[in-house]
Amino acid sequence: MFACSNGPAGNSGHSPMNTPPLLSLPPMRHQHDFLVVGTGVAGLSFALQAARHGSVAVLSKRGRGETNTAYAQGGIAAVLAPQDSFDQHVRDTLTAGAGLCREDAVRVTVTEGPARVRELIELGAEFTRDATPLGYHLTREGGHSQRRVLHAADMTGREVERTLLEAATRAGVQFFEEHHAIDLILASRLGAPEERVAGVYALDTRGGGVHSFVAPAVVLASGGAGKVYTYTTNPDVATGDGLAMAHRAGAAVANLEFIQFHPTCLYHPQAKNFLISEALRGEGGILRNKAGEAFMERYDPRRELAPRDVVARSIDSELKRRGDDCAYLDMTHLGKAFLVEHFPHIYTTCVAFGIDMAVTPIPVVPAAHYVCGGVCTDLAGHTTLPGLLAVGEVACTGLHGANRLASNSLLEGLVFGHRAVGAARELTAASGKLPSVPDWDPGRAVAPDEGVIVKQNWDEIRQLMWNYVGIVRTDRRLARAQRRLDNLVGEIQEYYWGYLVDRDVLELRNLADVARLIVACAQERKESRGLHYTLSWTGQGPGPPRDTVLVRGKPAPSAWPR
Repeated sequence: MFACSNGPAGNSGHSPMNTPPLLSLPPMRHQHDFLVVGTGVAGLSFALQAARHGSVAVLSKRGRGETNTAYAQGGIAAVLAPQDSFDQHVRDTLTAGAGLCREDAVRVTVTEGPARVRELIELGAEFTRDATPLGYHLTREGGHSQRRVLHAADMTGREVERTLLEAATRAGVQFFEEHHAIDLILASRLGAPEERVAGVYALDTRGGGVHSFVAPAVVLASGGAGKVYTYTTNPDVATGDGLAMAHRAGAAVANLEFIQFHPTCLYHPQAKNFLISEALRGEGGILRNKAGEAFMERYDPRRELAPRDVVARSIDSELKRRGDDCAYLDMTHLGKAFLVEHFPHIYTTCVAFGIDMAVTPIPVVPAAHYVCGGVCTDLAGHTTLPGLLAVGEVACTGLHGANRLASNSLLEGLVFGHRAVGAARELTAASGKLPSVPDWDPGRAVAPDEGVIVKQNWDEIRQLMWNYVGIVRTDRRLARAQRRLDNLVGEIQEYYWGYLVDRDVLELRNLADVARLIVACAQERKESRGLHYTLSWTGQGPGPPRDTVLVRGKPAPSAWPR
């Protein structure tokens, strides 16, 4: 159902015709003890610790700082205040997850999180301070029963990214920027008797050469896939590359029907993917319709502090009920001084678009934000493929269940990036001699000359996912999406095999594969739960909650690592 191939895919909403000319550079073979794909919080947390035990290579498809992490605004949820407790944070996470969280994953994340946060502070991370005994300002977001979100004003991700990048560089981690991973290298395809992941092939997007990166421990930390939808808070890099590669190689994936739509993305014709943080509602923001009515109480007694899936569906319902293009987040009652102090980046960005949030409510719409499912892992990062680990948003640890609690994602990256080092060290110790890896063979592929095909398929995938597999779904819409995606994947496969790989085709290929996985998971779930809301199956199904697990695109009754 989900064919495997070995090459290119689309870009990010802008025209994909911007890849540099392909050059005939000789292929190179790089070998390290640890190989990391991705430079966000999870990948850098792993790399920083792993550098104490061997050589570490980190691949970044763009510049090393261009990640989902760098765009995270809200903060890191962790039990730091004396009035808070692990049990409360666990309970809040389980409630948000709508019955699908793995409680062991939740408890590990919550209990180990504070130590990882303190290590980050020791590395030099500067978070917003106040006069409390803790010394740091904690905010509260939807679904949290306490103020527990540590933040650096409204640019937390940027500060986390800066801190970890500087620390990893000092530790001797070797970065390969503008290197786009194409596919995992499997030992079975090299004649080895037992299956394992031995590395990746990666395209040097500046020079055009395809190089092999070999390591006994390969860590996917490639982030999410928000660009599969027309409207997203994610940057252009979020095309689901690691998820698609793992699936094509045969790793189990799970729960991809649970796509979190952030309730509040700035609605403006010139704004691109600008998130209006959850923290604004946590500090008293009020959602209003175009008539100025506060509407959340009609949908949930928790109003603006309901979990994200509830708020996103409420806004979607209100817009459809009234026929409005957007809702409005009203912060005007909080005063300019408070807004500038707590949300300086959001305030100045809105002003740049002609919106003074101290005077005028902010126009907002829901947008694809976070993938709660991913590559199945255990609590050490192992996937179902030997030699392959996964951490961060690309992984499905069971922490988020059917809906992620706000600001648990940076925490997860810190905790599981750190935890995976032990598993990776075991892999390097037991690896023996890795198989000989041949150079990338382009076959009879020629230089691409029909970029319009890439752009057309790119736009079509994102639009049909938004219309048919969005906040509210039906079986009929999912069936339409499946049929069209099957055709699109065939077209993309033909293009992939016929032309030399470039970044645009690699991203398009991955985006198409991930789109089909999301649809396949959604079709398997015959209920409404958490972020998966379907008019064809209202209410939760009978019996205990179950995960939706796929291997090579087909349902797997039990494939989760234990």
